[in-house]
Amino acid sequence: MVDQSDRDDGEKTVLDASLEVFRAHGMTTIFGNPGSNELPFLAGLGDDFRFVLGLHEQVVVGMAEGFARATGGPALVNLHAASGSGNGMGALTNAHYGHVPLVVLAGQQVRRTVGQETMLASVDASMLPAPLVKYSHEPLSATDVPRTLSQAALEATTQPSGPVYVSVPLDDWDEPALPDDALLAKRSVTTAGTMPESLRRELTDVLDGAQNPALVLGPQVDAAAVADPTVYEDAMVLAERLNASVYVAPSPTRCPFPTTHPNFEGVLVPGIRSVRDRLSGHDVVLVMGAATFRYHRWEPANYLAPGTEVIQITQDPREATRAPFGRAVVADVATALADLAAATTDRGTRRGDRGSRIVTSPPRSEQGMTGTEVLAVLNDHVDDSVVYVNETTTLDLDYLERIVIDRPGMYHFPASGGLGFGLPVALGLAIGDPEKTIVATVGDGSANYGLTALYTAAQLGTKTIFVIVNNSGYGALSGFAERMGVPDIPGLTLGTIDFVSLAQGYGVPASRTTTREEFDAAYREALQADGPVLIDAVVLGVDGRTVA
Repeated sequence: MVDQSDRDDGEKTVLDASLEVFRAHGMTTIFGNPGSNELPFLAGLGDDFRFVLGLHEQVVVGMAEGFARATGGPALVNLHAASGSGNGMGALTNAHYGHVPLVVLAGQQVRRTVGQETMLASVDASMLPAPLVKYSHEPLSATDVPRTLSQAALEATTQPSGPVYVSVPLDDWDEPALPDDALLAKRSVTTAGTMPESLRRELTDVLDGAQNPALVLGPQVDAAAVADPTVYEDAMVLAERLNASVYVAPSPTRCPFPTTHPNFEGVLVPGIRSVRDRLSGHDVVLVMGAATFRYHRWEPANYLAPGTEVIQITQDPREATRAPFGRAVVADVATALADLAAATTDRGTRRGDRGSRIVTSPPRSEQGMTGTEVLAVLNDHVDDSVVYVNETTTLDLDYLERIVIDRPGMYHFPASGGLGFGLPVALGLAIGDPEKTIVATVGDGSANYGLTALYTAAQLGTKTIFVIVNNSGYGALSGFAERMGVPDIPGLTLGTIDFVSLAQGYGVPASRTTTREEFDAAYREALQADGPVLIDAVVLGVDGRTVA
């Protein structure tokens, strides 16, 4: 390290220059769980930086994802070498597939000792998070750290956005910065993703010539609408002018279209046969802002019914290249939607007024409360102040059918299916947008992967309602086992876990409900609370019985 006594007081360090880069990109909130390799970095933070402590790195990354989703900008994560990075990689899968801009900064041992594989050294650090990041690097010299962090911030936010990873040896921060590092804070990158006029006319002709067109919308549409709400308007106009059925792409991480719009037809079930059958009869299917398609259930079949043509417009070149069928266009989704909404011919047919689609409430169960009844109660109290996070995989298809979602950024679901998303992402959303009430529905199995997020929620007093949809087991896996014809699988039931005591132990008020009426009363009370609340909502178990 550089001896502080040998440095001029006015000489900037690598840390000084790096913090200027972070400030320029609005990354002054840091989510982390500190270790020894990170101490020189954390000790030099200015008063304008805020450090949000999480007790486990998966929770740390999840909080950062929620914060980035709420703010629309990149979030800064600080992890501890290889061990902390490994702990956070489960949550990193969600950020990767959800195109969430995260800058993951990992501490490294003293530079000259890494090759010795000293304690807490991360040999080949840049290889560790692959392939879950779009850019990963450990600078070859201390003087290249600020430039690397500038590149990381720009990589994270340039389409397709996503997480990036930078490993920095702990003795780099005190080294002198380069004078030209002052230029880094002024950098920007612009992507001009407009379609040429000839392509716009060609796609318009195809859509105008379709007898029964459909739109399949994905998370890039909602993400764009968070920044510019007119994107939602353009999506509705395009659907109305074409009189098209609108579907949400399989495994939706966001809701890209109002569920109350009369053209809304629900979520595509994530299986090859299910998607093919649902799109059968549509001669032209325009996929906007989504992969074609991210299947989950194994349903071997032909991808498309005869006569179905698929056109995909995405901001992600990799989504375009990996698709097994259809024509793909890489372009800015917001611009493409606006262009096509203006250029297509209005067929003059409407299915009803906007907002006229009724979200139905499920019938009451005689055996006990069901998961869909939980959703019905949430919908009874929906308003513009609420944002939903869903990690109840048994309800992923029901959610957008049962709750009014009619504005950008109102619904969030894990992009990769990795458990541990719900609690920390809800917390990050609350930190990023404290004016909103964040309601997270989380399965009892999923909750155990991110439960320590309750500690940070209690410490910060976030406006979050954690609803544990408790069916006493891994309900989604039980459903898969039944469909796959392998019903006798061990380890799918959990028994009774006392989430009320666990929450209270972390400092979060909690209650347990077993009926729809009890849950309704508890949820009403939670909506009036000033801080976090947990409700253990007991529903019919994976064995068809209510948890004792």
